[in-house]
Amino acid sequence: MKATIVTIGDEILIGQIVDTNSGYIAKALDKIGIQTHEMLSISDDKQHILTTFAALQNQVDVVIITGGLGPTKDDITKKTFCEYFNDELVVNDEVLAHVTQLIEGFYKRPINQLNKDQALVPSRCQILFNAVGTAPGMWMKKEHTVFISLPGVPYEMKHIVDHQIIPKLVREYQRPYFVHKTILTYGQGESMVAERIEQWENNLPEFIKLAYLPAPGRVRLRLTARGTDPVVLEKAIADNVESLAQIIGDIIVGFDEGETIEVMIGQQLMARNKTIATAESCTGGKIAQLLSSVPGASNYFKGSVVSYSTEAKIKVLGIDSELIAQFGVVSAEVASAMATQVQKILQTDFAIATTGNAGPTSEPGKAAVGTVFIALATPNDVMVAEFDFGQPREKVIDRTANKALEMLQKEILKFLP
Repeated sequence: MKATIVTIGDEILIGQIVDTNSGYIAKALDKIGIQTHEMLSISDDKQHILTTFAALQNQVDVVIITGGLGPTKDDITKKTFCEYFNDELVVNDEVLAHVTQLIEGFYKRPINQLNKDQALVPSRCQILFNAVGTAPGMWMKKEHTVFISLPGVPYEMKHIVDHQIIPKLVREYQRPYFVHKTILTYGQGESMVAERIEQWENNLPEFIKLAYLPAPGRVRLRLTARGTDPVVLEKAIADNVESLAQIIGDIIVGFDEGETIEVMIGQQLMARNKTIATAESCTGGKIAQLLSSVPGASNYFKGSVVSYSTEAKIKVLGIDSELIAQFGVVSAEVASAMATQVQKILQTDFAIATTGNAGPTSEPGKAAVGTVFIALATPNDVMVAEFDFGQPREKVIDRTANKALEMLQKEILKFLP
C-alpha cells in the first residue's frame, strides 16, 4: 500500500510554521506496513486542492490531508471536499453535541455560529471523531483511493490518527510486514562507520535495507526488513544486529527511535541513584534542554546555570576572575572550574560544563571559531577535553551537546548500579 500526505496552509509555504504533522503520520503508517510515497504542502486555494486530489486519484491507496478544517473563512478544506466528491455539507448531530459540550461545558463560554459550523460535514463521509477538539476528521473513498481529512492542530491530528485512522486501516486492508531496528552510535562520523561495517553491509539479506541517518557527532543506522512472515523478519533483524554489535559495539549506545542517549542517561542515573547538573556557555542551555526533555528527569537532573557572559561565570558560578584573566574564558581551566562549581552549588554527583567559541567570528588572541572545551565532574575527579568542531555555529553547538552526553554516559557506566 502507498500513501501520500498533503498539508494545506499558506503558513507552511511561507515558513511561518514548520510541518511536523507529516512526519508523525508517516511514522504511524510505516508501523502498519503502509509506505509513504510522497509528502506535499499546498496553498489554501480551492483549485490547487482540487488539482492535487485529481492528480493523486488512483495513484496511491490513501491520501491523508491535514489543515483547513477550522471555523474561519480561510479554512476551505470541507467545502472543497464536497466539490470534489459532488456532495453537500450537512449538520452531524453527534459532532454538534460534542462541540457544544466542549465550548459551553469545558471552556465555559456561549457557543457561537462559527463553533456550530464545525459540525457541518459532507453528507456521505465517515466521521472520524475528534475527542480533543471541535473539527472532526473525514474519511471518503473515490474509486480506488481513500481521502482522509484531518485538522492541522498537531495534538488533534495525533489523537485521530492513533485512535481512529490506524485501527481502521488495520481492520480494512491487508498489508505487508515491516520490521525496523535503529542502532544509535556516537563518536564517529558516517564515513568512518560505513568503512568499519562495509563487509557486514554487503552480506545483508536482500530483504533487509540499511539507511545511514547522520547528525553532528552521531549516526543512526536503520535496518528495515520487509516480507510476509514477521517471525522470519524479526529473527533476521536480531541476528544481523548481534553481528553488527561485534564489529562496532564500542560506539553503539542504544537501539530504536525512542531510546535516545538522553533517555538512556536518565535510566542509568536513576539505576545508580546519581544526579547531574550543567553549567553551559557556548551551548546556551541545549544540554539542559535535552536532559530535561525526558519524562521523570526531575529524579536526577537538578538544574543548570547558563553562564553565557564572563560576568555570569564570576558572579553566579563563582569562577575566580584571575583564573579567567590568566587562561581566558575558553580554556580547560575555566571549563573545569565551571563543572566543579555547579556540581558544588547544586550538590550533584555529576556535572557537565561547556565553554567555547561557536562563532561566527573570533577576536585576535582569542580562541578560534569551533574551539570548545567540555569538562565533566564525576564523584571522583574532573576531566576536560578540547575539541575543534569547525563551522558553522549550529554545527558547533550540536556537536558539543552530543559529545558532552557521550562523555557523560561513558563515565556513568563505570559506576555499578
